[in-house]
Parts: sequence; structure tokens; C-alpha cells
Amino acid sequence: MSRIRRDPREALAAVTIAVSPRLRIDRAHRGGAGLMVAEAVVEAPRRIFVDNPEFYVFAVGDAPGGVLSRHDRQVLGAARMLAGGKGAVVFFAATQEAAGPLGADRFMALPGGYDPEAAAAVLAVAVQRYAPRHVLFPESADGGDLARRVAALMGAPLFDNVEAISAASAIRPAAGRRVEWRAAPGLVMTIAADMVAPYHGVPHEVAALEPVAAPVRRGILAAAALAVDAAEIPLGQASVVLSAGNGVKDFQGFLQLAGAMRATPGASRVVCDAGLLPRGLQVGASGTVLDADVYIAFGISGAPQHLQGIGKVEHVVAVNTDLHAAMIARAELAIIADAQAIMPALLEALRA
Repeated sequence: MSRIRRDPREALAAVTIAVSPRLRIDRAHRGGAGLMVAEAVVEAPRRIFVDNPEFYVFAVGDAPGGVLSRHDRQVLGAARMLAGGKGAVVFFAATQEAAGPLGADRFMALPGGYDPEAAAAVLAVAVQRYAPRHVLFPESADGGDLARRVAALMGAPLFDNVEAISAASAIRPAAGRRVEWRAAPGLVMTIAADMVAPYHGVPHEVAALEPVAAPVRRGILAAAALAVDAAEIPLGQASVVLSAGNGVKDFQGFLQLAGAMRATPGASRVVCDAGLLPRGLQVGASGTVLDADVYIAFGISGAPQHLQGIGKVEHVVAVNTDLHAAMIARAELAIIADAQAIMPALLEALRA
């Protein structure tokens, strides 16, 4: 007599009560002919809204080009930690982009463009109105300058270059980094880059604060942004780097692509050793260690010394034929293809 064979898919369907957002099975109803399959209930993403905060913590961002930088996100992380669950973080920048997921509860716009005098005046009035416990800035060229302007307007001391912070203490290096200076968190502080983690918790709901009117004492007569050729930016200061490896054969086309993408060109050690690109473009432990936002690697396998040079890069894109290359594993976006074929296609798309 032949064995009875059952279709396992029918048995699974009989005990499945939900498929999305996750598979849910109730085996207590096994065999129930009249089992009704419940529709999946998709819950709305949870968000935290601080309605009546006990106090405020201000976080001021640079937002270069209207996009929050890695440093801005770290300042927001420090502010969120100081605010805890009872305080509200007020984010000041020219853009509100992604402030809620990074821990902000309120937002007030600062004047756009390069206008540190107006921004400092707005912040000084906002401090008087909302009496925050702390005002945090990035220790950057623009953020550090703005912090010192605000501290001067308020007559408050500045605790700069903070590398570790908690509700009880703020720590900064002193005496050529031979000692640490520890103090209670003050009113005006600047946060050093890459020392405080961004916020990765539940997103917060951001509410807009009413803009404040502030009189401005003008001292800057004129300011303008000067266009700079990306190829002339030192590798250590570049924000976007396009790098060539052994998989690139047409270096003239590579440099044209870098120019079209407004990226600073770089290269692997193999390319520089062969004299195909200047030694000053070498990326890696024996070349230049990058602090870029984006690194695009064409035909680079990813030797350990090269990977050390891009350890701080936030976004890595790799084009390589080898699926198992170390650079592919490091990349946030990987394209398994011939770099030499991708470059002219990308250049044509940019020109179009």
C-alpha cells in the first residue's frame, strides 16, 4: 500500500495567521477547517514627542550644503544624552533634514549662507528666551567660530573641544594632550569630531519653534564663497574621493570622470608605484588617511593598508569584478562589474 503524501504548504497555510510584517503561526488551531486568517496589523512607526520638557538643550549644526554632517550628528547625540528623557533638544541649523531620527525635539532655523553675525544674534536671543542648560556646537571652522561669538555676546565661558561628556562631567585634552581637563558641563561647549556617538534610538517628533527677531551689529562688509577645483583639494581635506586601482586602464578617462563628479582623485599604491598617477594621490596607511564623506573605489581589491586609509570614511562605493574582494565587503554599495566599462558609461550619463 502506498504511503499518503501531504503537501506541507497546505499545512503551513492552515496555521498561518499573519504574513506581514512578520510570519505568525498559531499551531493551536491546527486542522481547523473554519480558520480565518487575520489580516496583518501594521503598526505605525513609534516616535517620541516631548510635550512639556523640564529644560532645553541647544544643539547647533553646520549643515554644509544643506546636509547634516557626521559632526552635526555627533553634536545632536551629545545633546540627546544631556537632555535624557525629561529635557528637549532644540536643533539650530539652516535645514531640519533628518533632525528627528537623530534625537531632536524642536527646530529653529538659522540664517542661511555665511552670516555668523546674524546666527550668533539669533542664538543669543534664543538663549535668553528659553534658558537652556547647555548650548552645544561642533568644534569645526564655522561651528567653533559661531560658538565663540555666542559666548562673547552672552559673557559666558566657553568649554571647547570636548571629547567625552555626560550629565556629570565634560572632558577635554590640555597641555598638549598630556593631561585631561574635567569639569561640570557648562552652558556653552563645543564637541570635538569623532569623539561622541550619534543618537541611534527611537526617532523623535520635531516641532518648530517660533523664530526670534534679533538686532545684528554688522562688522563683515562682504562675504562670498569661492569656487575651488576638487582636484586641487588635498586628499586629507576632501569630502568626496574617487580612487583608481589596478582595474583601471584609462586614467585620462578616470580623471575626466573625477572632474565631472566634482570629486578629488585618489589612487591605490599599485597605481602610484607604477607611475600611472602621482604619489600624492595615494590613499592608505602609507599614503593619505582620509576623513571623507564618500569614497568611490574603481578596481581596488582592498589591501589592509588601503582599508586603513579609509577607516573613517562614512560611505564607501566599490566597483570590482571580484565578489569576494575586501573592498566589496567594506563597501556600503557594491557594483560587481568591470570598472573600465562602468567609467565611460557613468561619464556619459553625467554629461547627459
